[in-house]
Amino acid sequence: MANSPSITLRPIAHIKTDFPDKFGIPRQSGLVKQLKAFIQFEPEFAVPEAVRGLEGFSHLWLIWQFSNLHQTHWSPTVRPPRLGGNKRMGVFATRSPFRPNPVGLSCVKLDTVELDPQKGPILHILGADLMDNTPILDIKPYLPQADCHTEASCGFTACYSGYALQVHCPPELLLQVPEDKRAGLLGVLAQDPRPSYQKDPTRVYGMRFAGLEVRFTVQENLLTVQEIFSACK
Repeated sequence: MANSPSITLRPIAHIKTDFPDKFGIPRQSGLVKQLKAFIQFEPEFAVPEAVRGLEGFSHLWLIWQFSNLHQTHWSPTVRPPRLGGNKRMGVFATRSPFRPNPVGLSCVKLDTVELDPQKGPILHILGADLMDNTPILDIKPYLPQADCHTEASCGFTACYSGYALQVHCPPELLLQVPEDKRAGLLGVLAQDPRPSYQKDPTRVYGMRFAGLEVRFTVQENLLTVQEIFSACK
């Protein structure tokens, strides 16, 4: 309807992750289950009563805002990265951030619910695909009896199921990564952070992760880490 009222949404929380930039973030939630993150509520919503009973659920739906976009209009078709950036699909057949409303949906594993006496509830989660400080608009429990459809088809994304690179990271470089972040980093690299249309084996790619700069090359199905150093260098 032309005169439909606008809707005002406000963040209830923000998420803290190891990704200060878009590059390197897994393309979907749950692909790298070792990635750790936590959600901290805004003061108005940072009350224990608001999360009462949440600890009984293993997974959560996060509804969030693509906060780093600067689009002024939307297009009915987009170019999914997994199709090489050259083939167009309908925006509603993709999870592209370039949508009429910049809203994302992620399913994450709930690790623990911490009740901090000063900050209120803090949700520790695994497998998020969000940039650091992304605004969270809502949180809902995942219900396997309603949300899991084992017979579901996955359209044009079917050919990428199980896709992963082999990763070689010299031990002396991996030692520069905090121990609790290593599995997450290796999982992210295995998912191939490059845009699908970039296949130059001599190109050195760089991404920021957990305060580090990670540089790597990819030749065929092998990703080799070349450097890891402080992002402040």
